[in-house]
Formats: sequence, C-alpha cells, structure tokens
Amino acid sequence: MKPTIPKPLRCAIYTRKSTEHNLDLAFNSLDAQREACEAYIKSQAHEGWRLLPEHYDDGGLSGASLERPALQLLLTQVREGRVDVIVVYKVDRLTRSLADFAKLVEEFDAHEVSFVSVTQSFNTTSSMGRLTLNVLLSFAQFEREVIGERVRDKIAASKRKGIWVGGPVPLGYRSVAKKLIVVEEEAEHVRTIFRRYLALGSIGLLIEDLYRCGVRPRARVGPDGGTISPTRFMVGPLAYLLKNRFYIGEVVYRGEVHPGEQQPIVDKELFEAVQAKLKDRAVTRKVRRSRSPSFISGLLFDDRGNPMSPSHANKKGVRYRYYVSQALLQNRKDEAGSISRVAAPDIEELVIAAIRHQAGDIDQQVVPGQTSPLLELSDRDLVALHIERIVLRSRHVEVTLRGGASPTGQGTADPNSPAARTLQLPWTPTGAWARKGIAWKPSAQANLDPATSDILLTAIARARSWMNDLVEGRVNSFEEIARSENKVERHIRHLAPLAFVSPRIIEALVNGTAPADLTVTTLARALPHHWAAQEHKLGIT
Repeated sequence: MKPTIPKPLRCAIYTRKSTEHNLDLAFNSLDAQREACEAYIKSQAHEGWRLLPEHYDDGGLSGASLERPALQLLLTQVREGRVDVIVVYKVDRLTRSLADFAKLVEEFDAHEVSFVSVTQSFNTTSSMGRLTLNVLLSFAQFEREVIGERVRDKIAASKRKGIWVGGPVPLGYRSVAKKLIVVEEEAEHVRTIFRRYLALGSIGLLIEDLYRCGVRPRARVGPDGGTISPTRFMVGPLAYLLKNRFYIGEVVYRGEVHPGEQQPIVDKELFEAVQAKLKDRAVTRKVRRSRSPSFISGLLFDDRGNPMSPSHANKKGVRYRYYVSQALLQNRKDEAGSISRVAAPDIEELVIAAIRHQAGDIDQQVVPGQTSPLLELSDRDLVALHIERIVLRSRHVEVTLRGGASPTGQGTADPNSPAARTLQLPWTPTGAWARKGIAWKPSAQANLDPATSDILLTAIARARSWMNDLVEGRVNSFEEIARSENKVERHIRHLAPLAFVSPRIIEALVNGTAPADLTVTTLARALPHHWAAQEHKLGIT
C-alpha cells in the first residue's frame, strides 16, 4: 500500500513585543519567538506543515487592541484563504483581551484556520481545550491590567516629583534623552504670546496678531506619517497654552501642582497677570451670555457633536438671529451635521413649548388643578435648570433633561418625569435662514439670489481697486487703505483675496448661476490661487 500523503498546511508565524526596548538588537525578542515557532513547524513537517515566507511582526505594540498592522494583514490573508495554521509563541502574543480572543477564534473557525501556541499545548476544537485557553487568557488579561496599574502608579509618582514622563512636547521645549531642554527661538514665541494677550485681551485678536507677526504653531506628524504645518493658531490650543503652568516650571497632576524639573520660560508675574485677564474675560463672557437673547447657547449641538453658536444678520434695521455649527464657522463644512444652520426663534420656541407642555401634563397627573412651578419660570431659567443638552437632527430635535429633580422642582426624580427622560420632538427645518447680511427662505432654487450677487460683486470690485492702488503705488500698505476706507486693517486683508477671483466665477455671479450658499466669507476664506481650483471648489463648470 502507498503511504498517505498529508494535505499541505500553510503556516503563518505571528510575533509581538509590547515595547520598543531592544528592538534594534541583532537578535531581539521577535527573532526568538520566530525561531521557536519555526522549530515547531519543522517538527510537524510529517503532518504537511509548511512555513509561509511572510513575516507578521508587531514590535512596540500592546496586546490590548487588535489595531496592529501585522495582525490586520494576517487577518486579511486568513479571510482570503491563504493561511491554514497560525502559530504563536504564547497565547498572549496574539492578544491579552478575552473578548478580542473570542472574536479571533470565531473568525478562525469560520475560515477553517487552526491556532497553535508553541509553549502551551491545547486543541481549540474541543471543549476542554477552549476552557484551558479561556483560563490562560483570563490570567493574561489580569496581568495586563496589573501592568497598567503599575504604569499609572509610576507616572503619578514621577509627576509628583516634577518629572516629565512623555507625551506631546510643549512649544518652547525639545526632548533630548527623555529630558526637556529650552528651544530659545520657540521660547521667545511663547513669551510673545503671553505678552500680546495681555496687551490685546482677546484670544481672537491674538490669533490674528500672531498670524501677522509670523508666529506659527509647531509642525507635527499626522496620522498618516506626513508632516502637518498649521498656518495659524486655533482658539482651543492657544487657550490651553496660556493656562499651561508648565511654562513657569510647574507640573499639574490631577488638580495638584508640583515643582517641575524643567526650566521655566515665562515669568511668574506675567503668567499670573494673564490668568487674571483670562478669568476676567470668562466672567465678562458669562455675563454677556446671560444677557443674550440666545438662551440655549452652549446647550445646542448638531448631530455630529459640533456646538452651535449664536449669530445674527441685520437687514434694513431688523436683526435675524440664528444658530450655526462651529464646524461651519471654522471652515470645516465636511464635518458639520445634517443641519448646520437654524433660525433661533424656531428652535427656541419648539424646545420651550415642549418642556412647558410636558410639565403641565405631568403636574395634572400628580396634583390636579394646580399649576406647575415649571410653568411660572422664565424661558431662560427653565432652560438653565432643566435642560442638559439639545441635539439638532434632520427629522427631530433631541432634548436631554437634567436628572435628579422632579417635574415640580421638588423631591426626587419620577421615572415618568421629563427630568428622567430624553424627549424627541418631531421637527422639520423651516423659516428664514440668515446669511451674512441678508435673510432668505429655502426653496427649490439652487442658484444665488440677486441681492447676494450684488454684495459679492461689490466686494470683488473694491478688492480689485485696492490691489490696483497697491500695485501702482498710490498706497503703500493695507493699513493705509484701512485708514482711507475708515475700516480696520483686518477687514481689508479679509477682502483682498477677492481681487483674484476667476472670471468664470464673476460671470456666474452676474448671471445668477453661482451656488446658493455662497457668501463673502466663504468666497474669501482659503481661496486657491489657481482659477481652475477656485472653480472646482465652488462647483462651477
């Protein structure tokens, strides 16, 4: 009889190391794991095991997540049917999470792929083998959690001693051998930021001032490995920089301030003066917000999590209020929600009416014939006391109410009360939408209205006139133009790019075929230099 030839089994070796320590050695932990796995595969050659030449190595990556390049490549080849057996040195090299391993085993079974651990013999096809595997993984997960606790304790102890333990390096410093040293050029930029904020008293004005002075944020590495070089500071990072006590030689950890080992680059007197100014500005904003007619400001968000800020437009002495997504205000239109702009009175009336109606219904169930204290509150007080969050969606408005209070404002929460529920209010966006100085209603028309076309064409004509004056030497700077126009220089610089608008865009404005949502701001902001790129950006063909 002829001997039975076993079916060839394609074997892939997966290796992993949690840290990058010693990975640069000629023979490291990944090599040791692979050598042991190769020896095991050779010992099973009589069973038809054959080693695949590809290497699946993840160095410096934790086993807490499956988001590892080599592992994802291996899983892709498993799904394509190119692997029959996966060999690892230990189970925890594949994953330290019990839940993740259950997913992997399910996927291996679906594609008829076997899993082998060289140093821990078991068979995943039997119930006893699965039990053994789950016990081993439970210990692996426990070990990972204990390691995490030790690392957190070590970071806490280091922070209390003022030691920098890694993370993004603050502007003004550079990491050398895990120590921070001062970069004098960047340090001077940091001091300039603190001094200019103290002089201007506004982060918005500070951003424009830094841009004019050529002070730029530090370039950083993006998610794809490329370099990102921002052209100007943003509000959030700049506010964080102004509040960062790291610059006066201190380290903050969980609310506690400790002396740091880094060299300070900002005088403490200057830093404290800036903190006082920031605090005063915060109080001013709070007072202004409390007097603002837009009383749901800070609570309203679009359905992608962007806050919606109050704004307005004036037309013939009439002010039109509305809320607009911050993504739209920051020129991130692709990140805005399904409703990025809404008339303020419409949304405010809907929310207030729903809350008052809900309160009245429940109060009549509890104490018939009496009026709910909620109905006696002003709209502003009602919102402040009982509304946690408002999310604007395409078909409804989602209102989350604060918990812990009864509908009458007394006692504990009733499970049927509005304080214990999220309301979904049917809604369709209607009414006037404000657009930079005009008010209009949505319609089937997709083109720009004549009034806005006139505004845009006037702005372009003025910008061209200013640029001609500069080129021909009639004026020497934007500052001189601003004085002659009785405007601020920022306004002149904002409109100046309109002088280079493509002739086809101007033709579309004249003919009324330009996009309906076009405004002076959207046209002037981030305008490409190439005419074809301008036309492509606006969808003009």
